Amino acid sequence: MPVHEFRPGRLILGMAALTLATLFAGDAAGEWSVAWYVVIPVLCGALGLAAFASWIAYLVRRRSARSASSESTGAPASSSGSQAMR
Repeated sequence: MPVHEFRPGRLILGMAALTLATLFAGDAAGEWSVAWYVVIPVLCGALGLAAFASWIAYLVRRRSARSASSESTGAPASSSGSQAMR
């Protein structure tokens, strides 16, 4: 089973889109009244939050990649594999 990396920015934007879709579906059904300009603050807030969450996730991934590469105890690439045959 393939493992996918977690993308918090996409999750936040997806939740905002679902929230807006639910609001306007309820408005279309006559359940409640939602002003059209509600989209602007919800979408702008979600974009800002998604950017911040993606930036934090990037920093975490970069830090974990650095620590993994500095802790490697294997042989250098030039002394193994097809490079060693030269």
